[in-house]
Amino acid sequence: MYVIHLLCTHTLSPQLYLSGTSLNSFKFDMKEAQELQLHIMTAQLEPKEANSTTEHTNVTSQSTTTQPRNYGWWLRVTMYILFLLSGQSISLLLGSLYYDKGGKSKWLGTVVQLIGFPVLLPYYFIPSLKNLKTNSTATTIHSKPPSTLVLVSVYVSLGLLVVADCFLYSTGLMYLPVSTYSLICASQLAFNAFFSFFLNSQKFTPLIVNSLVLLTISSILLVFETDPSSDSSKVSKGKYVIGLICTVGASSGYGLVLSLTQLAFKKVLKKETFTAVMDLIIYQSLVATLGALVGLFGSGEWKGLKTEMEEFELGKVSYIMTLVWTTLMWDVFAVGCVGLIFEVSSLFSNAISVLGLPIVPVLAVIFFHEKMGGIKVISMVLAIWGFVSYVYQQYLDDLKSKLEDRNKNEASNASSLQEVNGS
Repeated sequence: MYVIHLLCTHTLSPQLYLSGTSLNSFKFDMKEAQELQLHIMTAQLEPKEANSTTEHTNVTSQSTTTQPRNYGWWLRVTMYILFLLSGQSISLLLGSLYYDKGGKSKWLGTVVQLIGFPVLLPYYFIPSLKNLKTNSTATTIHSKPPSTLVLVSVYVSLGLLVVADCFLYSTGLMYLPVSTYSLICASQLAFNAFFSFFLNSQKFTPLIVNSLVLLTISSILLVFETDPSSDSSKVSKGKYVIGLICTVGASSGYGLVLSLTQLAFKKVLKKETFTAVMDLIIYQSLVATLGALVGLFGSGEWKGLKTEMEEFELGKVSYIMTLVWTTLMWDVFAVGCVGLIFEVSSLFSNAISVLGLPIVPVLAVIFFHEKMGGIKVISMVLAIWGFVSYVYQQYLDDLKSKLEDRNKNEASNASSLQEVNGS
């Protein structure tokens, strides 16, 4: 106001005392002064309105980015679930076929689980996907990106754990029927819940506890029911026990890897793009593949691969195609698994994996003519029941999340409008 008063005085004085103009000229000058005053007041108010508009825009954008699980999220989760289930089921069946028809190399069975990751490299040449946001529920974290040394440490650590886990899985699959093997693997959900409780602050609700108990009982039943003499593999009792121990160990290792992967996304990577997921798959698989190749050549198993291919019951071509398709299906499984970890949680990813395990025994009965006793049927029913219990808990969490975010968005919008009106 002080500046406006000075400007008005400065405008009037020359016209009255220096120029001696008429009243019309005085009115004209008054009109100019009023227009100038209005212009200055408008200029002073514009920054406040701009700030208010900016604040309102920021609040609106924040409320938009925190919308919990929209159609795009459900579409991605559905796609990842299909990848995980199909990749896991088909790769396990092909792995069992490899050992049933004459395959003997545990390290080769490990390599084929990992070595197919280069088929994912063309993804990096699709510009429209590089910055695709894969988690609409997460909040963007603006922080200093991790150093190269930290990233290398994460990739190497997870890669070494993965190769050890895959070797245990190959050993278990070699000595156990695929139906028994797949149902015992359901215990990985319990292990994952245990590690997630300490590493990822996973909360245990009654439904989740019910799910874990059912899945654990499902696996324990198989240990007491299975009779090695009735299995088509005809392995010795000692090797059968080794298969059981390795499968349980692999399940616990898998649960640990999932929990550590989720922890790495939250604490280290801190990115919400699909590129972060793909980077983890690529570099982790690279480390694991190198470790598996070292094991293959270091153990000397590579020397017998030529003889193994020639003696394969289905022929050389089938031998190669079995290994190739096993590799591709493990890649599909990896994309689905890591995608679900990023979209939901490691526990949900593991739960979906457990859902696929009861599918494998049914397929094994159809394609491999394995026996499905009463205990196996009960085990499969319990596994499915446990999965449904967990999924229902996820449904309840989704409803609660939507309600909380809706209330938060309404409060934020009301606050922003009050600020605009107050200014």
